[in-house]
Amino acid sequence: MSQLRPAELAWYVTGRFYRGTDDRLADYGYFIHLAGLDCPLFNGAPSEKTAHFTFAARPFAASTIVNGELNLALDAVGDFSLFLQREPCGDFDDPQSFAGGECVATFRRTSMVVGTTVSADNGAGSQPVVSLNAFSARLVSSAPFTFEGRQYDLGPILGYGITQFGTAATTPVSPVPAGYSTVVPFSGSAIALAGVQALARYP
Repeated sequence: MSQLRPAELAWYVTGRFYRGTDDRLADYGYFIHLAGLDCPLFNGAPSEKTAHFTFAARPFAASTIVNGELNLALDAVGDFSLFLQREPCGDFDDPQSFAGGECVATFRRTSMVVGTTVSADNGAGSQPVVSLNAFSARLVSSAPFTFEGRQYDLGPILGYGITQFGTAATTPVSPVPAGYSTVVPFSGSAIALAGVQALARYP
């Protein structure tokens, strides 16, 4: 369970962005790969319903900037947490289900996140074709846990935190759960930040 080297792969995730009817945003999902864990991440074929390790963000407000065919979403600084679900229960129709189980780590985004949606005119008007974002997050806290007979702690593995690069679909999923207006699927890959472990040191 050694610490990752700077820029070494930390995780792969997939999930969904949810826009509430109050216009607040949050993202929820699960881990496809999580560095340092020598245990099964799924109880069966990989899916949200079988994932042992999930994540959930604290809802936040966002604003937008339009620059020609670029639509920029400005996400505020905020926290998200990782959870161990010994009995997987993730359900995209119930996003809060990804916040169940044991909280094993919490991260804080270090600055505003800019998500960029690129549109193009296909002859029938301007249509979005791809959406991208990138952000860094510091590890605020972690808690040791035992799973499948082995003890883990993501703090010593991930060190300062991560930088994640994300790709989102431009077509929302349907239907959407009650209380939300738009839901968009995404995937993300993260690399480790440089530096030694430093937990709970951020204001």
